[in-house]
Amino acid sequence: MPQRMRLFSFVTMGVDPNAEIDHEGPVTPYRQLAEILRARIARGDWAEGRPIPSETRLVQEYGLARSTVRRAIALLAEQGVVWTVQGRGTYVGPPPDES
Repeated sequence: MPQRMRLFSFVTMGVDPNAEIDHEGPVTPYRQLAEILRARIARGDWAEGRPIPSETRLVQEYGLARSTVRRAIALLAEQGVVWTVQGRGTYVGPPPDES
């Protein structure tokens, strides 16, 4: 399967894309946010190559600290779900080939 096709074949582990963060639950908030964002990408909220909402917007939307949002984005980046350009934003998909 081509790499770009694999992006959307990941399993969202049954996470509701409309879920809220459970601060009292056993899963850390940054992991919850990462799974919610992954589910929203799988649902098609943001197309490959398009930006996800800014850190500031995610902080406001989910009521989390900026460091928590950054950690969730970093986790998704490690997994190849998103990529970030400093000062520009975070985009869906693996980073483009640098030629």
